[in-house]
Amino acid sequence: MEKKKTILDRIWEFFASIKLAIIIFAILSTTSIVGTILDQQVIVPEKNLRILAKFFGESAAPGIYKVFESMGFMDMYHSWWFLAILVLFAANLLICSIDRLPHIMKLVKEPAKPLRPEHFRVPIMKEIVLKGHVEKNKAAVADAVKNMAGFHLSEAEDEGGVQLFGQKGNYSRLGVYITHISILIILLGAVIGVFYGFKGGIDLPEGGFVESAYSMKGEPHPLGFQVRCDEFDVSFYGQSDMPKDYRSWLTVLENGKEIFSKEIEVNIPLKYKGYTFYQSSYGLVPNGMKNSVFRIMVTPKGGSPEEARLKLGDGFSVPGTNLIARVEDFSPAFTIDRNTGQPTTYANMMNNPAAFIGFYEQGSDQRKFGRWILKRYPQTWTMDDGTRLELLDVWGIQYTGLQVRKDPGVGLVYLGSILMGIGLFMAFFMSHKKIWVRVLDEKNNTKVVIGASANKNKPALEAKIEKIASFLTSSGEGGR
Repeated sequence: MEKKKTILDRIWEFFASIKLAIIIFAILSTTSIVGTILDQQVIVPEKNLRILAKFFGESAAPGIYKVFESMGFMDMYHSWWFLAILVLFAANLLICSIDRLPHIMKLVKEPAKPLRPEHFRVPIMKEIVLKGHVEKNKAAVADAVKNMAGFHLSEAEDEGGVQLFGQKGNYSRLGVYITHISILIILLGAVIGVFYGFKGGIDLPEGGFVESAYSMKGEPHPLGFQVRCDEFDVSFYGQSDMPKDYRSWLTVLENGKEIFSKEIEVNIPLKYKGYTFYQSSYGLVPNGMKNSVFRIMVTPKGGSPEEARLKLGDGFSVPGTNLIARVEDFSPAFTIDRNTGQPTTYANMMNNPAAFIGFYEQGSDQRKFGRWILKRYPQTWTMDDGTRLELLDVWGIQYTGLQVRKDPGVGLVYLGSILMGIGLFMAFFMSHKKIWVRVLDEKNNTKVVIGASANKNKPALEAKIEKIASFLTSSGEGGR
């Protein structure tokens, strides 16, 4: 009589169901697609409204946005229902694995055994006849199987001869379980990262420092240390306004003491105490001119270069002359207006920085002449008398935009990824193979019957058996 199933039995069967796994995976995939398309944790909804309008139309987008927002799709990875789906998926995966593991472990641990003659019917079969007696050919057969197929064989008596048998790759059956474990570890690492990690940003002016980063919602997040921007620089492709590279020189401080400094750029971040600082953007500091410093390299004709550091309105003596040079104006993106012929600024970025230098005779307030010197155009640096004024930088007027991340679960994600690679390799490229070879006496000759099986990639093993048979046949009496 069939045993009546308890409630626990029914719950176990429910979670061990492959159908449930397919349903959960479909739900997880669909919701993840929505969460990928829609920006998460946004304060201003315009971008998501535009995305929804493309799919559902302008009129329907606001209503659908409200529905999605109420369902938690605007912060999906922190929602209770998404976490519940992950827990359900993990429980299903774990219970499915546990439910099927005893049978697989039995196959893994079962030692290789000889087959009875009446049971010698396996998926791969090959029969050949060699000259000479069994004892003469047995060692040659064993060596060929070992060297050409990698099997270490045991020996047992058989009717009219001996039987050689062995197996390899039995632990490859566990590859799928290693993959399952890796998925669970990756999920755990992802959940830890979502709930205990941090993602935000900093706009850090040159010369400034911060003790906190700010989340996407503008909430401060104490770092526990300070980050200072010592300098920022951007380079361009040729004479275009397309940025080629931008980089920051950062220093980490604790309790006022410098710990270390590092130059970062787009693909080379700074890492400290679990936080990673990525170069992500840049811009001009509002009202930044009052604290900015112009760095100008002054080289008199036939003289040595000297660097002058000045603020807007400051002046310096031009070596070898009776002139005072004064920084009187600045443009972050200098150009000449085609219509008016007057200098103008075409962008609020440091695309083409230029400083206007006024020249005065000693003791005079009357400007004798003036000219613009442009950082990116060396032809503007040389004065009429041969003096060279090179605009090196305007320090303090730019900020570096840093993306800040902390993910305490990333170590588990890396571990899971490594295990997944191992598990997938075992599952797809390794197989559990068994071989049996009957070496039988047949009228002063030797009959060799080779049988083999593999749980996957049967043609590869079959090709090896054919190769072994051909080798033994071509070797004449079986000797080498």
